[in-house]
Amino acid sequence: MADPDLRDRFLNTLTGKAVDKVPALSVTQTGTVELMKESGAAWPEAHFDAEKMAALALSAHTFAGLEAVRYPFCLTVLSEAMGCRINQGRYDIQPSPGSHPFAKEPEKLELPSDFTERGRIPLVFDVTSILRKKVGEEVPLIAGMEGPASLASRLIGTYNFLTWTLKKPEILKECLEVTRAVCSIYTEMLYEAGVDAVCIVDGIAGPDTLDPRHMDALIKPEYERFCRSGKGIKLIHVCGNSTSILKTLSRCGFQGISIEEKVTDLRAAKKLVGGKTSLIGNLSSSGVMLNGTCEEIKEEARRCLEGGIDILAPGCGIAPKTPIKNLRALIEARNEYYR
Repeated sequence: MADPDLRDRFLNTLTGKAVDKVPALSVTQTGTVELMKESGAAWPEAHFDAEKMAALALSAHTFAGLEAVRYPFCLTVLSEAMGCRINQGRYDIQPSPGSHPFAKEPEKLELPSDFTERGRIPLVFDVTSILRKKVGEEVPLIAGMEGPASLASRLIGTYNFLTWTLKKPEILKECLEVTRAVCSIYTEMLYEAGVDAVCIVDGIAGPDTLDPRHMDALIKPEYERFCRSGKGIKLIHVCGNSTSILKTLSRCGFQGISIEEKVTDLRAAKKLVGGKTSLIGNLSSSGVMLNGTCEEIKEEARRCLEGGIDILAPGCGIAPKTPIKNLRALIEARNEYYR
């Protein structure tokens, strides 16, 4: 088989077509301290400046070899646009929400008419245009964002989110309908700007935090609506041991599910999702990717490949102090496996 370009391999994998080898990349955040030095673009400025965000995002491909460009580096773009105050973070700490604007009055949560003009949303569109010009059509662009559940938890507060699943499910359902609509509209605009895939990150929806029954009743319907809306590749990352909800997620319409290392039995996970979706992961970001040797990373990568992983990737956002050599080891492991 002729060697396809990286974008073709990525898209073919997620649409069930044959590929010569598994893509090796990250669908979660990729900014690291070493890459900041190499690219000349550092946090926190690279969260708020289009040229610097593009430079740092591209560096994970050019310096580390990851086979996609993934951006932005935080999960606060939609939260900020919807009214959250944002803590800017530091060179090694991502921005975080500093307020919950609808905690006391959730009934006022609605989709603003000027939503796509708010906060850093225009900036992310600019970054997409910059990156597409730099990489052409050969390298996939992946845009990350808060998922409907995570966005709702930021807007109303995590305590409210979790308690309302039991005490005020109808109010929470209304909140999720709004945040899903936010995600859908943002996704549609990102595809128009030139992205190849979006990855929603919804850690709070995982079974380590939320009872799977509430996932089925409250969140699954919004995932299904999100996946049905618009075009393009839609991925999801859920933190923790997501084994108990993999079958549910695979039926929502996502083309790929990113899983952490806590999903230890990859063959069982593959059976749960069947042929409905691709599995992405699942080397420990805070473990072997951050602190392991290159050989330990290669050993863990081989475990993933032998288990049937569809896209080889870190199991969560890359830790900022991860060495570049450890990212390169991921690519080397995939190449050695296929040789």
